[in-house]
Amino acid sequence: MLVRTIDKVVDIITGRSKLTVAVMLVLTVVMLVGAASPAEPASSELGEDSLEQEKLDYINANYGVGEEEVTPVQVYVRNTDGNVLSQESMVATLRVQQDLLAEEAVADVANPNTPVFDISNRVASRLASEQNLDLDAQIAALETADEQTVSETVRQVLAEEPDAQQLLPRTYESGSATAESRTMVFVLEGAPEDAFAPTGPIADAQEVIHDRTQAEQQDEYFMLSGPAAQEINAQAVSDTLTLIGPIALLLILVALAFAYRDVADVLVGMFGVIVTLIWMFGLIGWLNVPFGQAVIIAPILLIGLSIDYGLHVFMRYREERGPDEPIRPPMRRALSGVAVALVLVTVTTALGFLSNFTNPLSEIRSLAFATALGVIAALIVFVTLVPAVKVEIDGLLERFGRNRRKPSIGASEGRVRSFLTLGVSAAQRSAIVVVVVALLITAGGIFAFGALDTSMGDQPDQPPAWQQNLPEPFAIEEYEYLDDWKYVQENFQRAGPGVSPAQILVEGDVATAEALARMDEAERQFAESDVAFRRTDGSVPSQTPLSVMRAAAAEDPNFRATFEAADTDSNGVPDQNIQEVYDALFAAAPQEASQVLERQNNEYRSARLVLPATQDLDFTRVAGTVRGSASTTGEAPGVIATATGEDVIIQVQVELLTENILQTLVIALIVIFVLMSVLYRVRRGSATLGALTVLPIGMVIAWVFVAMWLLDVPLTLFTALLMSLAIGLGTDYTIHISERFAQELEETGDTTEALETAVAGTGGALLGSTATTVAAFATLSLSTFPAMQQLGMLVAIALLSSLVMAVFVLPSLITLWVRYGGREPTAPETMSSATSSETEPITDGGFDQWSETDNGGKRD
Repeated sequence: MLVRTIDKVVDIITGRSKLTVAVMLVLTVVMLVGAASPAEPASSELGEDSLEQEKLDYINANYGVGEEEVTPVQVYVRNTDGNVLSQESMVATLRVQQDLLAEEAVADVANPNTPVFDISNRVASRLASEQNLDLDAQIAALETADEQTVSETVRQVLAEEPDAQQLLPRTYESGSATAESRTMVFVLEGAPEDAFAPTGPIADAQEVIHDRTQAEQQDEYFMLSGPAAQEINAQAVSDTLTLIGPIALLLILVALAFAYRDVADVLVGMFGVIVTLIWMFGLIGWLNVPFGQAVIIAPILLIGLSIDYGLHVFMRYREERGPDEPIRPPMRRALSGVAVALVLVTVTTALGFLSNFTNPLSEIRSLAFATALGVIAALIVFVTLVPAVKVEIDGLLERFGRNRRKPSIGASEGRVRSFLTLGVSAAQRSAIVVVVVALLITAGGIFAFGALDTSMGDQPDQPPAWQQNLPEPFAIEEYEYLDDWKYVQENFQRAGPGVSPAQILVEGDVATAEALARMDEAERQFAESDVAFRRTDGSVPSQTPLSVMRAAAAEDPNFRATFEAADTDSNGVPDQNIQEVYDALFAAAPQEASQVLERQNNEYRSARLVLPATQDLDFTRVAGTVRGSASTTGEAPGVIATATGEDVIIQVQVELLTENILQTLVIALIVIFVLMSVLYRVRRGSATLGALTVLPIGMVIAWVFVAMWLLDVPLTLFTALLMSLAIGLGTDYTIHISERFAQELEETGDTTEALETAVAGTGGALLGSTATTVAAFATLSLSTFPAMQQLGMLVAIALLSSLVMAVFVLPSLITLWVRYGGREPTAPETMSSATSSETEPITDGGFDQWSETDNGGKRD
């Protein structure tokens, strides 16, 4: 059924090539219309149902530290030669706030209770001895106070309000009224992830905030989110494309020139690649597939796959065409020979990508769907439009006396053929040794996967000196944004409304001496770690029941007496009458106590430890340390301690991602294994050959894991996507070799000869495809994005591994399969129709007729 349908389609394409070209070009215009309107990306759902997220929601609900649907937008104020806590600086900041909150885009989404969280607001309110002042009153209070009073009020605010002190850098000296920078947080109503959305009310508000603060002259104002982040990403992408685009194009053209050795074929092949990309983007637009950052990878993957499709069509056509044949009959035989393999490759590759639908990240699901659509588009374009254009171009050139008979890679004797057939020679000498070596590397990949580091990706790096010194327009300037980002990472802790620092929720019997002692030990353990945020004096501004108690004892004599009476061994930790101490704390400092203890109906239900972590460390280290402190706290009887916060949530996301990778791989391999076994059983009478075709795919994935471990490449969202690519490429390469082997074995009946023909002919196309795609992806190593550098390197490794597996390992697997009882494939019943129908002339309307002159359908 499949072959018969393909034969009919091939008849139309090769017999009515002009009509085929016209129809495909009209459809391409339709796709262009769809490509103009891609859908916006959806938000991520990863980790929303985790225990850690549940506990974070509990903290936000019961400690009054967070509000639902709040988006914090941080603006950093810096003056390394001055003082951002001066009267003049804070008045200027209040005027900036006043201007911004007068803007409709900001006012519409500003939180009505606390639109801005900044030290200047706290100082002004305390000077006026009144909360909830409007900005006019706050400005008046600051302007009318004398400088000494302002400085003293600043010290009071920072000493008595820990959340205000968290807005200052590590260089701030406790007790002073001087700082080189501070954080101002605009509190907007919306989901936290809206801060990263390219459009919408939050994006509009951030645009206004960015533009207004950039115009400020007295102090330096900068942002790291919204337009600032979009600008750096756009600039880095533009710089990267400007630099590597021409290099990639040049390398691809050189590789294609090597593969095709013909300018016209190179142009036709690249034309097919461009049309395929148009079709992919058109299908994305018409089907309303969200187009996010990750989906940008789809065109890069598709370029390699579509080049591969073109090489297989062109190389088989060259093999099929005899010295005295016209153009259409060999093109018909070529398409009939490779179309089935291309259909199988398309189905299995699409399944490999669609297996990512199990991924909880919507952006990854969008990428999977977009790439699957692209693979289908490549099949349609390269079995219809490209062969039809090739027929017309060759016909036109031959009418002008140009010779269009070109040899395929590996078909004739020479170094390329000798190289490609090394795997067949090794299989004849010692197939078992080849397979054992491949399996040992595969086993290493299984162990390597468990040892991989994890990451969510990195910011762009500053370009190296040689890239900065290139002539225009290729020179890349340093990114000021990255200097600002580094400064914040090294000097600030995460703080402000809607921001989730590292913390521990302790539930259960928290009013016991053992629970309090364990919390103290956990805090000390964290403070001694290398992830704790330290000020220049070495102090760690943790916020725990004990830190609040000690601060209250220093200010309130009555509480100090209660605290010291409960501390019988004078070690700074009460060891008796804990509930009485808690009650006294709420009496002395109710607001501060409510930040670290949950009291309902005079019963203490939970406690909270806020552990400030430095931002310039990997989330994995921070999450591991916080989890270790939580484990220490949980050793107290009757309590349950859970680590949570932004770093821990990200770690949970990565753990889910890692688990999902294995799930995706297993699902994809099982589905492809069953599909190929069934198809080969129906078509070739040998399910085991289909199973054997799938086996190398898992081996390629393991080899990539080995490379990642050896090169110290972490498991990120980008590198996780590579697993789908490895499945697609592995399937592509092995199916072409297996299908060609089956075809040749039917004709010759000799395993060695069939293998040599398969790896020399089809392997030549694979070699050309590998060269072009590796050339494209290798240029990504010049990118300023570490993730893109890693992706380019690993794709190149995956491609080379797939080529080695298909050309050098698969022949040994097939040899052992034949040697130890593999059932030889049989010809499908419908294959005879391919030959008989070739004698039937097909007209192209008013176009040229053609007839068969190819010696009975066999190659010369």
